[in-house]
Parts: sequence; C-alpha cells; structure tokens
Amino acid sequence: MAIEEQEFQLDNSFLDPAVQDDPFESYATLREQCPVYRVPETGLYMVTRYEDVREALTNPETFSSRPGAGAGGANEASKAHAAVFAERGWVKARTLQRTDPPEHTHYRKILGRVFTNRNVEKMKPRINQLTHELIDQFIDRGHCEFVSEFALPLPGIFICEQLGLPAQEYETFKRWADAMLAMSQRPLTPEEAIVQAELEVEAQHHLAREFEKRRAEPSDDLISLIVHAHQDEEPFTMEELQDLMHQLVTGGFETTTAAISKSMLLLLKYPEQMEKLRADPSLTKNFIEESLRFDSPVAGLWRTTACPVELSGTQIPEGAPVMPRFASANRDREIFDEPDTFNIERDNVNQHVAFGLGNHFCLGASLARAELLAAFEAILERMDDIHLVDEMEEEVHHFSFFLRPMKKLHLGFTKK
Repeated sequence: MAIEEQEFQLDNSFLDPAVQDDPFESYATLREQCPVYRVPETGLYMVTRYEDVREALTNPETFSSRPGAGAGGANEASKAHAAVFAERGWVKARTLQRTDPPEHTHYRKILGRVFTNRNVEKMKPRINQLTHELIDQFIDRGHCEFVSEFALPLPGIFICEQLGLPAQEYETFKRWADAMLAMSQRPLTPEEAIVQAELEVEAQHHLAREFEKRRAEPSDDLISLIVHAHQDEEPFTMEELQDLMHQLVTGGFETTTAAISKSMLLLLKYPEQMEKLRADPSLTKNFIEESLRFDSPVAGLWRTTACPVELSGTQIPEGAPVMPRFASANRDREIFDEPDTFNIERDNVNQHVAFGLGNHFCLGASLARAELLAAFEAILERMDDIHLVDEMEEEVHHFSFFLRPMKKLHLGFTKK
C-alpha cells in the first residue's frame, strides 16, 4: 500500500529550481513511495503514476478542468493580477482548456474546424520554407545559439504569420506569451504580478483591434477563422476570444520551442541515437515521439476535484488543486521498459501522454509534430558534426513549475 501523503515528504522541494531542472529522480521516488503527493508549500496534489494520470485526464466528472481557488488559494499576488484585468482589460471567459463537457465540447467542436489535419497539411510547405530560411541565416557561420536563432523563431514567426500578425514582431509576442503564463510559472510578489498583468493587457488591446478588423474584413488567417468559426451559432464574445488567443499564443510559442530545444539536446547527449537517426531517417517520427516522452515540454496541467476521491491510497478532498504530471507518467516503468533510457526505436512510444489525453488532448498536436518533423529533417540534411560549443549551465532550464523552457544551447557544426 502507498504511504499516505501526510506521512511522506520528499527531501527536496518542487519549488527548488534545481529540482525542477531535473525532477526525474524525485518523480521515481514518488511513483514508488507516494504516487499522489501533496506538495507542502502549495497544497497541490501531484499525480505521478501513468494509470492515475490517465484516470485524472479522462474522468472530468471527478477531475474538473474548471479552475478552483488554485494551489495556495487566492493570495495577494493573484488578487493584484486580477484587478488589472478588471480595471483595464478583459477578464477572460472560461473556454477550451478551462471547461468540462458539454461546455468544452461546444468550444472543441468550433475550434476543431480550424485545427483540422487538412489545414495542417496546407501549412506544411510554409513550415518547411521557414525552417530552411532560419538555417540559411547561420549555416555558413558554423555555429549558432540554437534556442534564440532557431527553436524560438520557428514556431514564433509561424504562429504570428498564421494569426495574420507581423512576423518580425514575434519577440514582442514572446514577451506577451511569457506574461500570460507568468502566474503559473513560479510564485510572484503582488508587484511582479501587476507588471505581468499590464503586459498581458497590452496584448489584449492589440488582439482586440485585430478581432474587430477580421469581423469587418475576413481573411484566411487563424484570427479570422476563429472569429468566424461559429457558423450558425453565436459568435464568440470578446472575453471568449481573449481566452482562446491566450491559449493559442502561449501554446504556439512556449511548448514547441521547448520541444525543439530539448530534442536537439537529447541528440547531443545520446550521440549513438543521433547516428541511428542519420543512418535511418525513417526513424525521425519515432525520435520526435521519444523526445516528447523522455522530457515532456509540458510537465503537467491543473485539475480541480469536483468531489472527494481516493487515488492510489491518498484521500483528496473536494475542491483540491490536482496536477496530473505528464512528465512523470511518461517515465513509468509499468508502461515503458527501461523508461530512463532514451531509445528512438522504442516500440510503444505512442503511449506517451505529452499532449494529454481524453477531451483535452492538445488541439495543436498535429501542428507541433509538423514543426518538429520539418525542423529535424532540415537540420540532419544540412548540418554535420553537430556539437556543443560551450559547457551548459548547471541548470539548463528557466524555472517553471509546469513547462521546460531551456536557457541557451550553443551549437557548432559543419555545413553539409
């Protein structure tokens, strides 16, 4: 039987940047000894075993996506943050990610008209072109800072273009995306929370002008598709549009940038896997899935218990914040043989939950996969002898409780 969470405490803290930088030993300890762990600093229940994560992701009646009070409750920072939107921006409606069926089904159905496989297929030529344009900028130099010169601008420029926004302003949108996620990345002071809220309100007003332009003059970009996706149903309100764009902007930048960066680092850390991939490019799709499994770009997402529930011997009260931890589930040896081995020939890699499961499976998964595939096909086609130029920092990630943003990745290479 699992040790009750009240009796068990990790020797280290998930609010320690060093632990977040490399949490996998802590996850293994929890899966073995306390699979549902109440993080003492926040009250959040962290779910670490694959089957429990699956239960939490596919049972919305018990594990609701509607936000509760949140880990730690409504503190001074969150109150200060919310006040900025109430006074100067829009208090976002609860849409896709923060609703349960049937409300969620309504949003998913409408957005599903935008993120179809057919639409993603139409995007692939531009993704490939942009990938090569970015490599062109540093290929003759023989070195690059991979995160800022490739992993960030590839999804950043692409999502700006698809939204019908100026591509050269992707760094502005990155700052806005960071602000949109700031409250969930780490504890903030009220003053820090206000600064981030003001940045997001700036983004809201910019996007509001774009929404109104597309209402008046529809085009073929994503903003227009979303503004007009309702067809015979009620159009989205401004509050709904702001929440949907929050999810698109943050997903378009943060997660794909992290996935590209970490996939590149994994090839460098495991050069025998790089050689296998070069010898057999048909393994590229499997390599991408194994990278997503081995170091998931989203460590986990929040749920709130709609009723009291027991999970792996731990009693969780109604209204408690819960986080199914994708990154831990993807290293569960009950599902994956030798889970801490990076193996691009893994047979059951598609069982990973890096994109979630159930009703909330990531809408942008096919687009993210298309960007990753274009990136590594081009890199392996055009670059040889890829290697680290500088030693990595001791902590390679910026601190985040649920994402995996890498700081820097200085590469050297020879042009093929």
